[in-house]
Amino acid sequence: MAKKKKYYVVWKGHQEGIHTSWEQCKKAIAGYAGAQFKSFPDLASAKRALNGSYDEHKGSSKGKGTLTAQELAVIGRPNYHSISVDAASSGNPGRMEYQGVDTKTGRKLFKQGPFEEGTNNIGEFLAIVHGLAFLKQHKSDRIIYTDSRTAMGWVRKKQCNTKLVETDKNRELFHLVRRAVDWLNKNSYTTPIVKWETKAWGEIPADFGRK
Repeated sequence: MAKKKKYYVVWKGHQEGIHTSWEQCKKAIAGYAGAQFKSFPDLASAKRALNGSYDEHKGSSKGKGTLTAQELAVIGRPNYHSISVDAASSGNPGRMEYQGVDTKTGRKLFKQGPFEEGTNNIGEFLAIVHGLAFLKQHKSDRIIYTDSRTAMGWVRKKQCNTKLVETDKNRELFHLVRRAVDWLNKNSYTTPIVKWETKAWGEIPADFGRK
């Protein structure tokens, strides 16, 4: 089934206006402090929204609020000597995939999935571990950005604390989970894992654009 087209309105960003793909929108907001944007299901509603204000349309979506100038000053700008990781799940559980990209350019560095039955938290966990292994393999001193505190905690504890039960449908995914846990227990790393400041910088560059 074809993915339904979305339109993205950027009220504040490097290039404001209506964008017809998430890739265009991501370039327009990447690294822009206090970026304001939202997706719409059709061009007509996107045009109406652009003529209005962000506050009228932002709703209660997670991470879409704006910060004060003082808060933005404290947070600063992203460190572009980094990679960003993220996961997306259609349902909980549902079809899940994850990826890692270059934070500055958005260039895809790795991607796994979709897996038929997974959760967003599992994907976020696997994405971080995949990122750690990727950077170690390439002898890179870049940092990793993630927008999941849950996954950061799981990596720190070297365990995937999911409540999802293993079945024939998700056996491949759980095999990857066991490999990730094994990697964490057998490898050391110095890579900082840093929380992406969504409210200050907009969506993480590795976001799948399913808002």
